[in-house]
Amino acid sequence: MTNGTGEAAPGARRRMPHARRREQLLRAALAEFGRRGYHLTQMEHVAAAAQVSKALLYQHFASKEELFAEITEAIVAELTGRLNRAVRAAHGSADGIRAMIRVLFDYATEEPDAWVLVVRHLDKPEVGLELRELRDRLGTAFADLLLRRRRADPALSPAALAVNERRARLLVPLMYGSMLSMVSWWLEHPDTPRERAEQMAVEFIWLGLDRLRTGERLPKA
Repeated sequence: MTNGTGEAAPGARRRMPHARRREQLLRAALAEFGRRGYHLTQMEHVAAAAQVSKALLYQHFASKEELFAEITEAIVAELTGRLNRAVRAAHGSADGIRAMIRVLFDYATEEPDAWVLVVRHLDKPEVGLELRELRDRLGTAFADLLLRRRRADPALSPAALAVNERRARLLVPLMYGSMLSMVSWWLEHPDTPRERAEQMAVEFIWLGLDRLRTGERLPKA
């Protein structure tokens, strides 16, 4: 509504451009999914958080599933892109692990809502294929770091390499699980210097792996 001069009348709400409105809805949904979890979040929660009607929300997203999928797809693309660039630039497996940990700390600091969503849903692939893809990509990146030297060793037999491949698959969930836990713990304890938390994560993973690689094992109970 205008006042006859082409300007919006006092109190009238201007229509937000489509792209900007969609971005607003995605931000609101991201916060709600992170806070409530996928199963407890309803479209009315997102609409209320964005201060729009549920009908307007449905004009942009046909379902909660579609809304969640778009959010998680964007998270996966951003986070895995950062991780891949960091690993490619690293020299050696230890540097690669250090680089991945740095990326996770950066991402959690810069995108806290997205981080909460990832941590809350990463091991619940029933809520969407996108987060399963993120988990698989994390696993592949870690396995590549663990096996980098073994795969390049011409003296290693195919059978010995196969043993290393199987061991890596067992270690991968322990590695990314400990990383995610450390970052989340640090976010809740900001009095701990980030550098100290990062170094502890690197040492926990790398020194533990090094002892396993030398064949050290605990006696069976």
